[in-house]
Amino acid sequence: MFRGVNQVNLDAKGRMAVPARYRDQISVQCAGHLVMTIDTEERCLLLYPIDEWEIIQEKIDSLPSYNPSARRLQRLLIGHATDLEMDSNGRLLIPALLRDYAGLDKKLILLGQGRKFEVWDEASWNETREKYLQEVEDEALPDALLNLSL
Repeated sequence: MFRGVNQVNLDAKGRMAVPARYRDQISVQCAGHLVMTIDTEERCLLLYPIDEWEIIQEKIDSLPSYNPSARRLQRLLIGHATDLEMDSNGRLLIPALLRDYAGLDKKLILLGQGRKFEVWDEASWNETREKYLQEVEDEALPDALLNLSL
């Protein structure tokens, strides 16, 4: 399980260092082989261990290709999916097209989301987080969340 928020840097070559606390788990779970794709709802990237991505891709592949919405999702998620290998220094090279999509600059946020990570430009994440916090204050919570005890 990946959890927590981590500030990481993007070097001049477009490489991101995976925080040390995740490296062993990634090495054991998927031998350093990950898949990165775009998020279609937010301008961030999704980073999956290969085994987790294969489950997602199988579900996306099973959608009816004659349905325009499903086909659009297939093209966006699978079409942007890129295999990445963590190098011996725990770095991942993020392709330029994906960096451009997410507007990645030097400072990134690696956000653990259980079975995957989200990769955000730090300024975009801070803005989005503030928007989410404001929405939490402004919205009435659904019943299922009212019973959630933290």
